[in-house]
Amino acid sequence: MALLARVGAGIGVGLGAGAAGMGWFYSSLLLDTSERPLYPERVLAVDDGTVTLAASRLTAQPGTWGLRWPGPDARVDGAAGAGLAVLGPVAEMRRGEVVRPVLAGRVPAPGTAAVFDAGPYDPDPLARGLVFEDVEVPAPLGPCAAWLVPAAGDTWVVMVHGRGGSRREALRVLPALHECGHPALVVTYRNDEGAPASPDGYYHLGDTEWADLEAAVRFARDRGARRIVLFGWSMGAAIIAALLDRSPEAFAVAAVIWDAPLVDWRATLRQQARNRRLPPVLTQLATAVTSRRIGIDFDRFDLLRRPPARRPPTLVVHSTGDTVVPVAPSRALVAAAPSIDWPMRYLEVPDIEHTGSWNADPAAYERAVTSFLAEVLPP
Repeated sequence: MALLARVGAGIGVGLGAGAAGMGWFYSSLLLDTSERPLYPERVLAVDDGTVTLAASRLTAQPGTWGLRWPGPDARVDGAAGAGLAVLGPVAEMRRGEVVRPVLAGRVPAPGTAAVFDAGPYDPDPLARGLVFEDVEVPAPLGPCAAWLVPAAGDTWVVMVHGRGGSRREALRVLPALHECGHPALVVTYRNDEGAPASPDGYYHLGDTEWADLEAAVRFARDRGARRIVLFGWSMGAAIIAALLDRSPEAFAVAAVIWDAPLVDWRATLRQQARNRRLPPVLTQLATAVTSRRIGIDFDRFDLLRRPPARRPPTLVVHSTGDTVVPVAPSRALVAAAPSIDWPMRYLEVPDIEHTGSWNADPAAYERAVTSFLAEVLPP
């Protein structure tokens, strides 16, 4: 019996060590800032201005999308050498195949490995016909690159991409904002290309990145912005929420727009664990490990229970098919908004992947954004 007890204790220690190792591994995935582009789709055929792809839940989505494939020295953010085509709505569905028109860009060769991408434009606002200026925001760790798209108004929109994303996320909606007269500042933050690395080389999930956004808001105000609209995708929403809670610059924020917002980190990590078929207990372990590694308090990123100090009118857009950031926390936050004195409007888009709501119906998305701003921003 004593031998069995020692063996059992050894197995328990081994399992505990294995779980701890898995927690550390999951935490490392979360904090990793390196880019590892994947190209899971396959171009089956090209003919008469169309591309035929293997059918999947992603390639069959409605609307306008990008198709990217690697080239010499290609990077995920659309550097020289990478291929990009703008694909229109599904033209034909065949057994195991999806046919879509090529609206613009290059045409890939049959057999090309590619990725179906929510960002159909590159490399900068000129791709949308907009004049812009490359500027540098003086942030705490050093200068952060930004695009400044001028317009006649004095209400600026500061645009914040999500974790692992890039400024090109903003290219989709920039023309609609410009037509409304809003100058736009499309920012980078620590660990982005064009911005300094964080001292430890990790993402901090909004817990430190907000200071770079604060610098961008200050930059806009120094350039003449009377009011600020913050527009964020995915983790960009967590960065914005941290600014609204912690920054004295939050007083200038007149409105917020969130696309597929991360409003509860724990719920998002549970979703990510399910995606990787990890046991639910590992989510708790990974959050504990992550808290120790970067000092984050995940309670501060549960906006339903800990809403930010400043709560300006907010438009929340989320899609039911989002497998990256779950839609349920957005629904719950919007439902509770009246009780926490947070004016909110909600647009839910069916069956579309993460941050793809614009792609599904650009006109409807832009109407929702511009009508919201017209309503909540009096002259």
